[in-house]
Amino acid sequence: MASSRHILVPLSARVWPAVVLLLVVMAALGCAAAAPETASRPLPASPAAEPVVEPTSPEPASSGAPAGRRPSGNPMAGEGDINPILATTILNPGVQRVSFLLVGKKAIIKAPEAAVTATYQGEGGGSAQETTAVYHGWPFGIRGAYSANMTFDRPGSWQLEVSVDDDEISGETVIDLEVVEQSPVPAIGQRPPLSRTKTLADVPGVEQLTTDYNADEDLYQITVAQAIESPRPAVVVFASPAFCTSATCGPQVDTVKELKATYNDRADFVHVEIYDLPDEIQGDLSRASFAPAVEEWGFSSVPHWFNESWVYILNEEGLVDHRFEGYVSLTELESALKETLGET
Repeated sequence: MASSRHILVPLSARVWPAVVLLLVVMAALGCAAAAPETASRPLPASPAAEPVVEPTSPEPASSGAPAGRRPSGNPMAGEGDINPILATTILNPGVQRVSFLLVGKKAIIKAPEAAVTATYQGEGGGSAQETTAVYHGWPFGIRGAYSANMTFDRPGSWQLEVSVDDDEISGETVIDLEVVEQSPVPAIGQRPPLSRTKTLADVPGVEQLTTDYNADEDLYQITVAQAIESPRPAVVVFASPAFCTSATCGPQVDTVKELKATYNDRADFVHVEIYDLPDEIQGDLSRASFAPAVEEWGFSSVPHWFNESWVYILNEEGLVDHRFEGYVSLTELESALKETLGET
């Protein structure tokens, strides 16, 4: 469970590019707060906070940003449109995990499954790919997102047709997304940077390595570089438990701890705090700077990224086997790690 001492940062600092869509997300997810103005290494600028709008009337995202559009057909059990929110901002050709939220007139939609059809929108078009996205609840049980592994055979514009149909809700919507050839962060199949992150051997106490108030010292025994070079698979989580925009980073680290409890004899586990010298921040992000590994792995170069979590699973060769942007459930993580370990 997340620590009750989590400190939330601004409503306006969210990973989704469109400001209005961002406000829709916050309204739907119940997030709040205010953004830091400066940092010792300047953090990404964030727009001034604006009043929260209801999730019934989102406007289109800014040009070039992945976003959803209103459905033209089935109503949501008489409640109005289903509005999609793409949670995965970085997609590359190949097998990719796609995550999205579905927002109804009054709340997040939690139908167990959503049918998804992906179609390439560029010149020449392409055959449709059909799959099922599964709903995964986030911590505390009131929020969640759908996810599915999809194969994109080329970069460019793609469209997802999404539909849900169960006892409580029926409706359709469309999500437009962009698949890019080059990833600003380590992509599946790549060897990530050999970051020489700090360990417990380098500092007097764990509070100098993490903002997790219930820190598991096992996560700070080896560097990221050592995890990559180890002959064992590794799970590396980048997250700031106390300063997460969406309040899912603490629970994300806790989820990795749960996974470690079962697989510690077969894989290495490392947590990297988003901010360097976390014990000196004292709740004031104007005093904060990104940890060197955050820069080295490219997270700070992702447009509109602030401090949301990333989880990577590396194979025994130190190559990226799985990449998760934003919160990923224990079920998904365990399934991915089993695949990497050859236990499926």
